[in-house]
Amino acid sequence: MSKLRTTFFCQNCGANSAKWVGKCPSCGEWNTYVEEVVQKEKEEVAAWKPSGLPARNVPRRIQDIKGEKLDRYSSKDGELDRVLGGGIVHGSLVLIGGEPGIGKSTLMLQIAVQLSEKKVLYVSGEESLQQIRMRADRIGIKSDNCFLLSETSLGEIFNQIGGLEPDILVIDSIQTLHSSHLDAAPGSISQVRDCAAQLMRFAKESDTPVFLIGHITKEGSIAGPKVLEHMVDTVLQFEGDRHHIYRILRTTKNRFGSTSELGIYQMQEDGLREVANPSEILLSADNDNPGVAIGSTIEGNRPLLIEVQALVSPATYGTPQRSTTGFDVKRLHMLLAVLEKRMGLRLGIQDVFLNITGGIRVDDPSLDLAVCAAVFSSYQDMAIPREICFIGEIGLGGELRSVNRLENRIKEAEKLGFKQVYLSASKEKLTQQVIQHPHKTLRAVFEDLFG
Repeated sequence: MSKLRTTFFCQNCGANSAKWVGKCPSCGEWNTYVEEVVQKEKEEVAAWKPSGLPARNVPRRIQDIKGEKLDRYSSKDGELDRVLGGGIVHGSLVLIGGEPGIGKSTLMLQIAVQLSEKKVLYVSGEESLQQIRMRADRIGIKSDNCFLLSETSLGEIFNQIGGLEPDILVIDSIQTLHSSHLDAAPGSISQVRDCAAQLMRFAKESDTPVFLIGHITKEGSIAGPKVLEHMVDTVLQFEGDRHHIYRILRTTKNRFGSTSELGIYQMQEDGLREVANPSEILLSADNDNPGVAIGSTIEGNRPLLIEVQALVSPATYGTPQRSTTGFDVKRLHMLLAVLEKRMGLRLGIQDVFLNITGGIRVDDPSLDLAVCAAVFSSYQDMAIPREICFIGEIGLGGELRSVNRLENRIKEAEKLGFKQVYLSASKEKLTQQVIQHPHKTLRAVFEDLFG
């Protein structure tokens, strides 16, 4: 029998140590090392084989390998298909993370009952079968091919899989599973890593898609070792405020598609519903207050129009505040410095608050012009007409830089009824009917807009 030994693991990043340490040298967190019993495995010693003996796996020339198109099928959910890169890939391992109560289990149960032509096994280690049935009744979709199993032992789950032979496997959640050959507690670093490795081996050998639901830490990252994210094929982040009805499904890793796709859902009493036109829900119907500007961004292949709200007020205390929601605060500092240096705005004695409506987080620099317009509008207490949209990146010299896929952005603005678009001067020929105001500098935009 293999000799048992104990190792200390960091519960935050997964680093290990032969002895307990107070501060993790890898992630810098305090008091995160926990002692776990692991089984020492025999190490395989690589040995050179004579050329006369056949090898199991030999190098092959890249030109000799046939490139086959990925075999996908639809999940009957347009938003999930979008973030997965076009559908579910056979043998893929997908990890879905999100805050408690955000709707991860509801989303996966909804997918499980929608795929009525596929045999789906939904394994829950957190809820009883009656609780899952109650949620399924609330969704209102019935399926004869959705099987439920309440189990936390990975060995017993594999026994049931052998008899059922499902087409899709859903695990809710990976932190509740435990393997019998490890003495560590469920949810520990060793158990999460070993269970994920066995499920990955099952997915690849049986060509069965596996969906893993994972908890997240208070910092917003997937709970468990970072190696878990490296092992899986796709990592999806389910975001949103539990006090609002909109949920965002974002891709952070995808071996079979783009990592910049975005899916938007609306939480209702009967489950999650897809949002066909996200731009309409991200824009207020009648908000003519100063400090509001509409900008354009692109998430994957989808152009979105987003409402930017800014509030500039005199600083009550000595140090002015800079607060953002859904926007990079360092990027805001740079834009405020450009406004102060190039436009003469005295923002050093003003509090500046910036909000991206709808719970969206934006990293696209093409939203710079809308942010500057919102800040300038609030500073001057002058409202911007609702028929105007802003597209452009701001440089440190106050110049407007061109952005990619400009025509798609303008088409989205025109479809939603916008009459005018302020953008950077570009040599690209645009054929849209909306009135375009191309400018080279930020000062020229404000002189044209506010006079």
